[in-house]
Order: sequence, then C-alpha cells, then structure tokens
Amino acid sequence: MSTHPVLPLVIVGAGPIGLTAAAHAQSRGLRTLVLEAGPTAGAAVRQWGHVRLFSAWSELVDPEARRLLTARGWAAPDPAAYPTGEEWSRHYLDPLAEALQATGEVEVRLGARVVGVTRQGRDRLVDSGRAEAPFELRVATADGVRRVLASAVIDASGTWGDPSPLGSDGLPAYGEAEHADRITYGIPDLAAPEAVERYAGRHVAVAGSGASAQNVLVALAGLASRGTTVSWLVRRGATADAFGGGDNDQLEARGALGKAAEAAVATGPVHAVPCFRAAEVGEDPARPGALRITSTDGATVDGVDEVVVVTGFRPDLGWLGEMRLDLDPVLSAPTRLAPLIDPNVHSCGTVYPHGAAELAHPEPGLYLAGMKSYGRAPSFLALTGFEQVRSIVAALAGDHEAAARVELVLPETGVCGGSGTFDDPVAEDSGCCSTSTADLLTIGRPAG
Repeated sequence: MSTHPVLPLVIVGAGPIGLTAAAHAQSRGLRTLVLEAGPTAGAAVRQWGHVRLFSAWSELVDPEARRLLTARGWAAPDPAAYPTGEEWSRHYLDPLAEALQATGEVEVRLGARVVGVTRQGRDRLVDSGRAEAPFELRVATADGVRRVLASAVIDASGTWGDPSPLGSDGLPAYGEAEHADRITYGIPDLAAPEAVERYAGRHVAVAGSGASAQNVLVALAGLASRGTTVSWLVRRGATADAFGGGDNDQLEARGALGKAAEAAVATGPVHAVPCFRAAEVGEDPARPGALRITSTDGATVDGVDEVVVVTGFRPDLGWLGEMRLDLDPVLSAPTRLAPLIDPNVHSCGTVYPHGAAELAHPEPGLYLAGMKSYGRAPSFLALTGFEQVRSIVAALAGDHEAAARVELVLPETGVCGGSGTFDDPVAEDSGCCSTSTADLLTIGRPAG
C-alpha cells in the first residue's frame, strides 16, 4: 500500500481518542488533519459534561499526550480525582487540541462533518489500483461540502449521536417518535433548574440497566422528596445482580454508583419492573395527558409523565458505505475484535488489550477506533482507546514491532452479565463470574 506521504493522515473526531491518535501521529512525524463535526474539541463529551466518569484522571490522560502538554507547561489534575465530562474537556481535551495545533504538524478543523469516504475514483466494487488510490473524504462545512484527500483514515467519531431506542427489538417502539417530546435519551442534568422542573413530582419511566441507567436512578431518587416516582424498566428477569461489583469493583466510582442505585431501589423511590421489553408507547386511557408503555407480553406501565432511555449506543456506518469493512454481524465491531468484547461471552466484561491487528479491515489504511470500534458492545474504557490508537499509528508509521507490542494492563471491571442468557434461571449460588447471570443486561455504556 502506498502511504501517499504528501497527503495527511485524517482522523475523524476530536474527542479523547481522536486527539490521542493525533498526539501519537505527531510524535512520529506524520502530517495529520483532525476533522471535528462540533464547534469545539470534545464536543460530544461536553454533551454529557455533567456526568462524572468512573475513571480517575490517572486513567484519562494518554502518556504521549501528557508529554506534549507538559512541554507547554500544562498543570496535570490530581491523578486520584474523578472528573466530569466537562472537566475532562476543559482541563485536558481543549489544551491538547491547542498543543497539537501549535506543533504545526497537526490541524484540528472544527465544524467539519464527514459525510462520506471512498477511494478516489473507485467505488467499493473496484479492485484495480485500489490500495494505491488515496482516500477521498467528503466534508460538510459552513461553506458547503469540501473534498479532503488522505493517505489513511482513523475513524474515532464515537457513537454518542446514535442512541439505541426504547423498543426492545432494536427498532423504535411503536409511538416512540410520536411522543418524542417526553422522551429523553441519555442522562438528564438534574443540577439544571429546567431539568428539575421537568422531572420533579412526575412519574418517570427509566429504560436500561447499565451504568448510565444507574446514574439516572440515583439522580431521580434525589427528587423523591418532591414527589418524583420512578419505574425502572428492566428486560431481565430480576435485578439482584444489576449493580456491578460494589466494593469489589476495581473501578471504585462505578462500584459506588451501583451501591447507590441499589439503595434507591431498596428504599422505595425506584420501583423495578423486570421482564419488561418495551414495544409500544401511547396515551394512557385512564389518565389524560399521561403515557402508557406496553411490553411485548402485554404488560403495561401506566401514568407515565416522562421517559428516560439509556439503552446504549450504536455506530453510524452510513458514511462508510463505500469502504470494505470486516464487521461482526452481531456487534458491528471489527470481526477480530468482537470475540474479545462480546457481552454474550464475557460475563465479567474482561477485555484484552488490542490494537492494529484486531482493528484492521480489508480496506488498507482504514481503522475504526475508540467507541466506534466497539459497535454495540458496552463498557468501553478510555485506556483501551489510548492503546488502540498507539498501535494503529505505529502500524501506519511502519513500526510493526511497536504496533504488535502490548503496553496496557486493564483493571478487572467487576461487572457481570452476558446478554445472551436473559431467559435463563438465576442460580442461587451464582457469583460474579458464574456462567449464568440472568439478572443483568448490560445495555448502557459507562461514561468512563
């Protein structure tokens, strides 16, 4: 494959993983262009800026990025502290984007949304000269659609803009679009007065059982004194194991969150509704103005004022339609990566470090990295993404020894529950890593 040395490496997304990839590219002398759809670096992170991460600062700063920042006099945050998304953006992503721009070897272009990518002059069917042809990206800007040529492409655009729907079959529930004004996707900011006004004194249905759902349960439980009640819609048969590893979770903040969510259920403001797989949203005939949510088996939750959907995210693959991708049919993750992250297999969320070899596609020079590489799988950690792009950039620079080297040790997650066994009975003596953990369906994505 020709690397087209006069053309830049193009990185799609100026989030934590995209900027880290740029830092590694800069360290290897690769001319780099970062295209960010939003108005700032870390624009997607800022949209959940009120959420505190499970990872401490020590796990949220890439070593190569740290080197670049330190050279500019950057004051590192307390490594033991847990930032919010907004703090991560303000104290790390913004300075990193500025430091990269200052090198003169990296351009971070904002307000530039990639809407398509192909090989110049060749659609997906053409073999002849394909590997030698540069990538051609179509980029929507305020001045119209522009052409950008690239020697290689790293898609680190994430999945934040594509939340999974309320419907349990992967499609929106019937009536979901019609009642969108009362449905929120993601974690509401209940420190904001307008959000408090929206949810105080209301009956709120929360769909999802991952860590994001637990964040919502804890936040809404704080409004119990103002009359807020919560129906927690859980697809599993029970919720006993749905709160993570607790004191045994090496991600301490996540363990604490699980314990707080468990307390919210135990003390009353949150009522769990197990075996509920949402199929339809409609008006409640018994209470004008309220909603009724109906499950696939005909069960209903009535008198709902607001719905919060935290059922995970999925990758936008539409603009990659002319690329030759090798994706797992279940997760939409690279085929070689999928067995390492599949929640149907990994009951405790163990993910081995991986890099360019697992993330490569039949399209030479194209890589999906970060959350985008995980497809629909949950529990992505920033540390994993840092290792991914370190390896990818090494491979693009021709340093295949470094690309194959493992430079990361991940913590044990303490999270259990393979999503492929949701109808199995729960063994009374099943522990964290037992093969049958039918209580937990990990469908959210932890913030860290």
